[in-house]
This record gives sequence, structure tokens and C-alpha cells, in this order.
Amino acid sequence: MSIKNRIYEWIDQNKQKGFDYLQQMVQQPSIQGNEKGIQQLVFTYLKKLDMTVDVWDLDDSRLKKHPYFYSNRNQFHDSPNIVAVLKGTGGGKSIILNGHVDVVPEGDHGQWDRPPYSGEVVDGKMYGRGVTDMKGGNIALLMALEAIKSVAVPLKGDIIFQSVVEEESGGAGTLDAILKGYKADAAIIPEPTNMKIFPKQQGSKWFRLIVTGRTAHGGTRYHGISAIDKAFIVNEHVHELEKIRNARLDEPLYDHVPIPIPINIGSIKGGDWPSSVPDIVQLEGRIGIAPGETMEQVQIELEDWIARLVEKDDWFKEYPVKLEWYGARWVPGEIELSHPLMNILSKNYSLVTDEAPVVEASPWGTDGGLLTQVAQTPTIVFGPGTTNLAHFPNEAIELKKIVDTAKIIAATVVDWCEVNK
Repeated sequence: MSIKNRIYEWIDQNKQKGFDYLQQMVQQPSIQGNEKGIQQLVFTYLKKLDMTVDVWDLDDSRLKKHPYFYSNRNQFHDSPNIVAVLKGTGGGKSIILNGHVDVVPEGDHGQWDRPPYSGEVVDGKMYGRGVTDMKGGNIALLMALEAIKSVAVPLKGDIIFQSVVEEESGGAGTLDAILKGYKADAAIIPEPTNMKIFPKQQGSKWFRLIVTGRTAHGGTRYHGISAIDKAFIVNEHVHELEKIRNARLDEPLYDHVPIPIPINIGSIKGGDWPSSVPDIVQLEGRIGIAPGETMEQVQIELEDWIARLVEKDDWFKEYPVKLEWYGARWVPGEIELSHPLMNILSKNYSLVTDEAPVVEASPWGTDGGLLTQVAQTPTIVFGPGTTNLAHFPNEAIELKKIVDTAKIIAATVVDWCEVNK
């Protein structure tokens, strides 16, 4: 029996063990600041594999020196990163298998059909917050890793497994792993792509626009200038830039996405009294960054565009809109379609599923941008969950897709790292 068939057989025979462990992971409510419990589960799993395991709380003094760092936390105590290394015999290419354990809050429990952290299995699907984004992908990595270890495949290259925190708020966990020295020749992140292969991913950055008006009594509002009215002009102006940026985007992998790089205004605050004309309105939003763009290029374009508001309304000549960059940011990333890892992953996808893979570009950011741009580690995003269930009530994942993903990633690792014959 070939090495790959032995791996597939091991995964099939041990899949229930993987599902049970996934259920335990889902039952850990690992929202930001509460990741210690799930990381203890991951640590226990890795120690049973007799791997070299590194566990540490993020180093905020190291992170704060980096321009791509962001977190809304003041300290990272009891929110550890975990990195485990399976050393190869030498002479092969290394690979990072990266997954985040933090999840977004579960929201209104009344919108869930079952408790958000139950891990309940119904009709071949497991339910719970984080099961698709991305604990299902994480268990696929662990199943692939254990299969390779159990079958005793003598790989030349190193496998570096990373279980990180803080992805949902900007990627501080992966960034700190990079700054600690963990890099490789390539990486796979099993975010919820519905088993599509994403060689390219957009980035994004948050911004704030402060619009000024002139206050007056509501009974004589014609003596004032409403900042809310001016904010409507600003909002439409931003939408025009979104159309321009997307019209010039020449990327076939985004053909399926109606707005590949959106500019979203997600928050508006203004006014302090119903009987007063509002003099300040604050708009907060997110601007998408296309693969191949830099954050700096996009910042300059938005700044120049906001300065052109004077062409729409003379009011903005005397009271220009103030633009601030703040908060979270995700770095864009891309890998060439001809990259060897793309060819290997695509081939193994077809061998396992008997279908041709679907290759698209990611409509959201991941830690792959940091791996690609900061660590110079070419990264592909490929995983079993589905985007339309991530962050939603009744989040779920098909268990069969976890098994298929584990097989595909294990076979890809074998081909990439190479067997010492």
C-alpha cells in the first residue's frame, strides 16, 4: 500500500476521534481573552504526538514596534500561542500549517436553534460558534499531522504547526510567531473556503471620517449647517471611490464577487440633542485592499479622494473632512498560480475528491497576508468550512469535508516536504 493510501486509511479509521476532539474544542468559548482553555486542549493533543512544543503569551513590547500590529487589548496574559515542530530528516522544503482558535462572540442566543457552544452533531454536521471559522479547519490540520506521524512517514522537510490567537482582531498571534522566528518555504491556512483554493486574498484597514457642521437651534435650523446632511455627501463620495477602485481591478479570480474590494461605512455617530443642529458626525469604515496593493497606496488614494470633496460642496473648503486611520488592519497576500504548492494542492484535491478544484480569490483577509508579506512565506488559504456560516447564528460544518480536507492537506505535505526514501 502506498504512503498516501496508508494515510487515508488511518484518517478514515480515526475520524471519530477527530470529531470528538473538535466537539471539545467547540465547547470552549474561546472569544478574545478566553483562549487558554482551548489552547490547553491543543497542547495536550500535540504532546501525545511527542512533538517539540513552544507555548508563550504574546510579547506586546515586541509587537508594538511593528507597523502591522493591532489589538484592542492592553495585555495578552493567559492567551497563549502554540507552535509545534515535526523535524524532517533534512534536505526538504518546510511548511507552516496555521490556524486560529479565537472566535467572534456568539451574539443573541435566541437566534440559535441549539446552544452556541454545544458542538451538537445532527445529520453529519456539527454546530457551534467557531466550528466553521475555524476549529473544523484546525482539527483537519491535527488529523493530517497525526496521520503522518502515526504512519511514520520519513519526511525531509519540517512541518510547523501553529495554533494562534488574535486573528479575528488583526492577526497579532501570527505576527508574533513570525517575529519569534517561525518561517517556512510555504504555508496553508484552512480558513472556511468551502474547499475552494484561495491563492489570493484581499486585505483591509479601518478608517474614521469626522464631518463638521455648525450648530443652531432646531427651531431655526436654517441658521446652522447640519453635519448629518454633509455626512450624506461624504458617504456618496466614498461610494464613488469604491466603484472606481473595483472597475479598474483586473483579477479573474474575483469574477464571482459582486464587489471584490468594498469600502464599507459600518458606524455613524453624531448629534447630541434633538432640538439642535448637529455640528459633528463621525463615520467609521473599512476599505478593502486588493492583492498586489499596499496599505500605503490605498491610504494615499483615500486621503486624496476625501480632499476632493471641495469639488462637491464649498463648505468643505473651510471645514475639510478629517480622515484618521485607526484600529484593525489585515495585510493582503497572494501566491502565483504557477507556484509549486498550488500544483501539488490542486493535484491532491483531485485525487481525493475525483473533482477539479475551484480556484478563486478570498473576499476577506486572513493571517496569510502577514505570512506572505512579513515572513516571506507563500501562503494558500484552503479549508472545509463555509464563509456564509462564519460569524452567523447556527454556525455549522460538514464533518465529511473535514475528513477530505485532512487527507488533501496530509498528501500535500508529503509531496511538498518530500519523503526520504
